[in-house]
Amino acid sequence: MTRSFPNEVKPRFRRMLVSDLDALMGIEEVSFPTPWSMGTYRRELTRGQYGSYWVVVPGEDVDSSAPLLLSYGGMWRTGEEAHITTIAVHPQWRRRGLGEWTLIQLIGVARAGGAEIVTLEVRVSNHSAIQLYEKLGFELVGTRKGYYIDRREDALLMTLFAIDRPSTWHQLEDARIAVELRGDHSPQ
Repeated sequence: MTRSFPNEVKPRFRRMLVSDLDALMGIEEVSFPTPWSMGTYRRELTRGQYGSYWVVVPGEDVDSSAPLLLSYGGMWRTGEEAHITTIAVHPQWRRRGLGEWTLIQLIGVARAGGAEIVTLEVRVSNHSAIQLYEKLGFELVGTRKGYYIDRREDALLMTLFAIDRPSTWHQLEDARIAVELRGDHSPQ
């Protein structure tokens, strides 16, 4: 069941810092069967020339028990393509639209950097993620056999085309606004 967007913590999207890594690893380790290491993130942040990594944190002056990081995501940007490498939401804050919101923000960063398309891989068994990507306009363009090494699971390669076109961007902005305005319709 989807709950309302966490406007109560005033989510803020900002560039990832090395100081975010301890909090990030707590989310990473419960989100992925084969998590990236802290060293991998550190290298991406300090030496990676193509990487762009972002976090969603509670806003300032928020009296909340929210964690330091609500979600995060990253991508590699080369020429006209941005490739989403990771995206995850803190387990206690899932099903509130943060994954979708974070992804739209990442796409905005890619667009601002000159990207025209966004690609990503997703496990064939991750039906909720596939539905989200399709909802945002990603198209299935291929399969990578045995891509995920933990179970030799296939990955679907999906692409969002024409993010540089105003019509595509307006649809994404409408989706972002809809997420932010999502009310809490769960039973009390």
